[in-house]
This record gives sequence, structure tokens and C-alpha cells, in this order.
Amino acid sequence: MGFLVLSCLLLLWYWLGYGLLPLRWQNPRLAGPDAALRRAYRAAALGRWEPAARLFEDAGQDWERRSLYAQRLGYLAARRSDRWLRAWAAARPDDPDAALVAARARVLHAWKLRGRARAHSTSRRQFEGFHRELLASQDDIARALALRPDDPTPLVAEIWRALGLGYPNREMRALWSEITVRAPHHFEAHSSALQYWTAKWRGSKRHAWEFAEKAAADAPPGSLLAVLPVMAWYENHADELGDFGFRSARVHALVDAALADVALADPGHPRLPEVRHLLAYFLYRQGRYRAAGEQFRQVDGFTEALPWRYSYAKSLYYRAIRTKTARKALTERRPR
Repeated sequence: MGFLVLSCLLLLWYWLGYGLLPLRWQNPRLAGPDAALRRAYRAAALGRWEPAARLFEDAGQDWERRSLYAQRLGYLAARRSDRWLRAWAAARPDDPDAALVAARARVLHAWKLRGRARAHSTSRRQFEGFHRELLASQDDIARALALRPDDPTPLVAEIWRALGLGYPNREMRALWSEITVRAPHHFEAHSSALQYWTAKWRGSKRHAWEFAEKAAADAPPGSLLAVLPVMAWYENHADELGDFGFRSARVHALVDAALADVALADPGHPRLPEVRHLLAYFLYRQGRYRAAGEQFRQVDGFTEALPWRYSYAKSLYYRAIRTKTARKALTERRPR
């Protein structure tokens, strides 16, 4: 009995001390609440495509929302089952929405085959499957674009093809021009292109920073693109500088600019939850626990966002930071 009590106390101490609260289940597929998308996702997982089709019909020319839906439903088709997507394509052979999800799913499947490890830890077989699927995705992307030429979403999928196949910088710039003609301030397009320009892929620290800085400067208030320099800093320096870097005056200013942009954004912007996750993490690292808590409260229960998605145990990582934030906020001094 004594051993059982001791074990329970140790378990409780572990959960409280290492931040594995809140105990609620975390949705690893979404960044924030979206009832319509969740219903369509659940229906597709059960083999029903009609709710997904209605989702895209309701989105109309909201390119931000279409890109989110294509990304999340494409992930389902690439990772779990595409039976519902094949049924949709069979029922509506020339449906641009079904073609869009199929193109996104093909690219996402390629990245699944590659795996998450760095190049030196990725096998030749993985690379062969990765490149084979990315090459094959060209026809899927072209078909989706032909069925709806004004939609930038197929070209957002091509950014990830460009990244994986190593498009030269000039080809990437040509692709970027095609996207921005259709949607000059598209959030997912910008966050995806930023990855291309990072040092770990096809650019450098300077390229990533210049891309992010220009995008933020050119964007209208409330576009959420003011967070791009925060993303660029994270990609460039997060592993190098520790808390000192996060708490520098420069990074404080970047976070404050992004917070101001969030305050002006449409509350229904489909990418707003992703921005809140990243800002919550930065605010936590800066010791601004109450401000971090305000962001966490908007997205609690969801983990598909930076920085959690870089972790192999993203729900546990999220819970750890979320709980430490709540605990430290209790003793944080209020500003005078």
C-alpha cells in the first residue's frame, strides 16, 4: 500500500512539476477551433466526402480558408485513408475542389515518405519515394490549377514541391510571382515560402530574414504577416541563442509588432490560431506569462502549429509550456 501511495504521489509530482497539464485531450490535426472543418474531417475519416465538398463550396473565393481546408483534408488523405477522396473524384470528375485536395494530398504523401529526419538520417529508399511522388505531383497541381485558374492554392502546394526538389532560386521567384498575382498577402503561401528561403532548405539566414521583413512591411494591417519576422528569427536563431536571444530588445519588438497585427486581424481569420500558438511560445520564453496565457486560452486543445509541430511529442510539449505558463503567471509582477 505504501508503495502504491508513493507511486501516485510521484506521478502527481511529475505531472505538476513537468507541466503535463491541462489533462484535456489535445487535437493534433488543427491549430484552433473550426467546427465545420472538424465535422468534414470526421465524415471523411468515415468515408463520406459530401461534407468536405460543402466546406469548399461555402469557402468560395476565400483563398486563406481554401488553403487550410486543402491542407488539413489532404493530410487526412495522405496519412490515413483516401477512399472518400477517390469517391468524391468519381462522383464529380471535374470538380476543382476534389482536384485541389488530391494535389495537396500527393505532395503531403511525398513528405510522409521522406520522413521527418534530417538528410543524413534519411535512407535512399525514403528519398527515392519522396522524389518519385513529388515529380508525379506536377500533373495533379497542373490539373487543379487548370480547373480553377484564379485559385492560388495549388501553387501553395507547389512551394513544397519546389522545396523538396530544389527549384533554383529563379524558378522559385517565378512561382512566387504567380502566387502573388492571385493573392498578394496570402498567409500560408508566405509561411511556406519562408521555409524555402531558410538556411536548412534552399536559402540562407539572410534570405529568410529579407523575405520576412519585406512581406511584413508590404502587408496591410491585420493580415497576420507581421508574424513572419518572428518566424524567421525562430528558424534562424532559436537553437543558438537560448533565452537571452528570445528576451532581446529586437525580438521583443518583433513580438509586439505581431501582437499589434493580431489585434487588428479578423477574429475569423483561419490562420489566426497558428499565429497565437507561436506568440504564446515567444511570450513564455520572454517571461511575459500573463500575455502568453491570453494567447494560450484562445487555442487550448489544439497543437498543429509552430513550435509544437517540430516535436515528436507535440501534445506533451504543448502541455508542458502551457502549464508552466499558467503556473508562472500566478507569481508574475503586474506592470505599474
